[in-house]
Amino acid sequence: MKETKEFQTESKELLNLMINSIYTNKEIFLRELISNASDAIDKYKYVSLTSNEKIPANNGEIIISKNKKDRTITITDNGIGMSKEDLINDLGTIAKSGSKDFVSKLKKAQDAKDLNIIGQFGVGFYSAFMVAKKIDVKTKEYGKGAYLFTSDGVDTYSIEDSSMNESNGTSITIYLKDNDENNNYDDYLEDFKIEDLVKKYSDYVRYPIKMDEITTKPKLDKDGKEIKDQTETVTETKTLNSMIPLWKKNKNDVKEEDLNAFYKSKFGDYEDPLASMLIKVDGVVSYDALVYIPSHAPYNLYSENYEKGLDLYSKGVFVKEKCKELVPDYLKFIKGLVDSNDFSLNVSREMLQSSPILRKIEDNIENKVVAKLKEIKENDYEKYLKFFDTFGDHIKFGIYSSYGAKNDLLKDLLVFDSLNSEKPIGLKEYKDKMVKDQKYIYYATGKTIDSMKLLPQIEKYKKDGIDVLLFKNNIDEFAIMMMKEYEKLEFKNIEGESKDSLTKEEKDKIDSLTANNKRILDDLKESLKGKVDEVAFSTKLVDSPVCVTTKNGVSMNMENVINNEPGVKDSGSNEVKAVKVLEINPEHELFKSISTLTDDEEIKKYGSLLYDEAMLLEGFDIKDKAEFVKNLNNLMLGNISKK
Repeated sequence: MKETKEFQTESKELLNLMINSIYTNKEIFLRELISNASDAIDKYKYVSLTSNEKIPANNGEIIISKNKKDRTITITDNGIGMSKEDLINDLGTIAKSGSKDFVSKLKKAQDAKDLNIIGQFGVGFYSAFMVAKKIDVKTKEYGKGAYLFTSDGVDTYSIEDSSMNESNGTSITIYLKDNDENNNYDDYLEDFKIEDLVKKYSDYVRYPIKMDEITTKPKLDKDGKEIKDQTETVTETKTLNSMIPLWKKNKNDVKEEDLNAFYKSKFGDYEDPLASMLIKVDGVVSYDALVYIPSHAPYNLYSENYEKGLDLYSKGVFVKEKCKELVPDYLKFIKGLVDSNDFSLNVSREMLQSSPILRKIEDNIENKVVAKLKEIKENDYEKYLKFFDTFGDHIKFGIYSSYGAKNDLLKDLLVFDSLNSEKPIGLKEYKDKMVKDQKYIYYATGKTIDSMKLLPQIEKYKKDGIDVLLFKNNIDEFAIMMMKEYEKLEFKNIEGESKDSLTKEEKDKIDSLTANNKRILDDLKESLKGKVDEVAFSTKLVDSPVCVTTKNGVSMNMENVINNEPGVKDSGSNEVKAVKVLEINPEHELFKSISTLTDDEEIKKYGSLLYDEAMLLEGFDIKDKAEFVKNLNNLMLGNISKK
């Protein structure tokens, strides 16, 4: 007997939301129906195991069939099936417990994204109405009668007695909507489309998903040989899904070549990854993950369109591509996926809810990636240097962007070129090789390694055998600024003024020189007003006549980088200024010659030349090249005329 029933008011409203608002992607209807089928098989297996052999066990499977003429798709499982009461309660009344409250929460969830009702049968089922104008559900519990549920998803549904050849299970038939200018629903009747959707969303459902496919093959004779120019149409049953995910296998059963092959296939790379990690965590938060460190930067890593994140699976079902909540910004280059039963998903399984679980998984993955990098650094330094050359700036950014909060985690991943080492070295290695009584970790900044090795300030460190880290990238000094120290050793820029490190004898010598040459220093400072803040004698110069140092922690490199940022450069606001000191080598012949001059104007011309020379040696351009050439020519002409 056929019974026709009307949906409750709340259910009508919910149906409208489900079809038109909740799901943003029509193709996920197949994922939802397959997931429900898998759940039904799970339930049957449980009932069978606990029935004292009254209900026989079976091999669960999901069958997809289609009829192009009738424009239908059918998903069949041999799971637990449903009674008439189940159909009324689970399909006829969506969210039967507190429908008004459910709809109210669902409306709020459109903005608040705070609803977590996954696992409630009936919600995913109705996603099929995005593509269906009518749905038939045939279902049968083991040893009981079969029923047919029919609905167009608008106002009413009907339930009647039916017949099924199978002993138990559910068969859902979707009658596709008519095509329109925006949608070609016939695409879902094509083998390749269904295969694509199963591979994308349901490849790792634990039960085989099967479909008959019609193929054309060469015709064979009675001996099994191909008959020339003759073919025949053959129907083959094909299993569309892989079933057992690589990340669910025992670690001992997974080889490196398996991980590499999966990476290249999944993420479209032509090279093996630099490193791969199969992660299994059981505890308060349980999850499986596959995480890869690429061997080269993704082609669009520095593009505004680049999306970080790990693919998200829940119970083996694909939920979301590139879930950014699972990856800190500085590790944006890693690839991979995470599969967990603990994720909090919203009603459509399309949106991940913010939760402590997410943060715990992100922290855990971050720690494991860093531990892997430290392992590579210790065991295969050449391989690590390759990594750092490609992604080192991201590690530095992790320190800088966290305002030093990640110092302890990341400090031993840093490596830098240095004055005394052929290869980049880490901070621990630098510390271990420090000379006796060395109090600081010294560094220099510049555009190239070669230019830094020629800096006037570096001469004293060469002479004393003190190593100097060479920072060639803009981010280097900013990261170090956030670190402040390494193992209680402060970082110090060799460009910075260093009177605090002078001995008493050196300080007395400087004071005496300053007093005896006050007129010359004042003339030089006057000639360089607006360019430098002080002129002083130096103890760090050996062969060079002059250099420019800075005070108060802002180096010329920082000044240059910050003031050239688009927002600062364009507006001129928020500019920073380094306090510059022109340091003069009192032992150099050039100063000794200047000290004999009595004409203040002549001394000032030398001041401009000395400053320009110092800036050139620092790797900066001379702003007033015409003035530089004019002063140089005048001095040369003066020297020639004297001869």
